[in-house]
Amino acid sequence: MTLVTMTTFFGWMTVLNLGLLMITTITLLAGREKFAALHAKMLGMEPADVKKAYFHYLANFKIVVLVFCITPYLALKLM
Repeated sequence: MTLVTMTTFFGWMTVLNLGLLMITTITLLAGREKFAALHAKMLGMEPADVKKAYFHYLANFKIVVLVFCITPYLALKLM
């Protein structure tokens, strides 16, 4: 794999994952009460706990995208 190929790969991976993160965030924020009630019934949890789980999910996903997508892309661009 060449440097250009790897840079392109990580660039597109970053774009796709950031897009997925944005769509997920907007969806969860727009239908917070509806989704929290649905998932609370499905998982046997309180709606407040489900909302906390959403926040943890989004925070962890953002960290994973930063560490495994954006950082390698920037490192390859700087080479």
